[in-house]
Amino acid sequence: MPGENYCFACGPENPIGLHLDFHFEEDKYVAEKTLPHEYQSYEGVVHGGIITTMLDEAMGGYLYSGGERAVTARLDVRYRKTTPVGEHLVITGWEESRRGSFVNMKATIALADGTVTAEGTAKMALVD
Repeated sequence: MPGENYCFACGPENPIGLHLDFHFEEDKYVAEKTLPHEYQSYEGVVHGGIITTMLDEAMGGYLYSGGERAVTARLDVRYRKTTPVGEHLVITGWEESRRGSFVNMKATIALADGTVTAEGTAKMALVD
């Protein structure tokens, strides 16, 4: 898709982007990332908007990587714990269900030990 190399979340050419590099592990879409302090809100804590961006990318990117174009119709985020900067994070997205042109997705951000710091749910609308 034109411009995808400059995507803030996953684009390799965006100098200030997150450069998330997702891959499939069975039916899950996974990326690993350690964020520097440039992405923090409070000292040592990743900004909530960045967390939301990573969750949204895990869900939308899952569909896009499978050849489906979709836009986020609804997105809900639950912040379970603070997400620390400078620590290894695992971002995971997967499909829950489908109905017509809508796909219900889920995603999590977890620490290396498996502790979930944030989770998201989204309704993605498939587009032509």
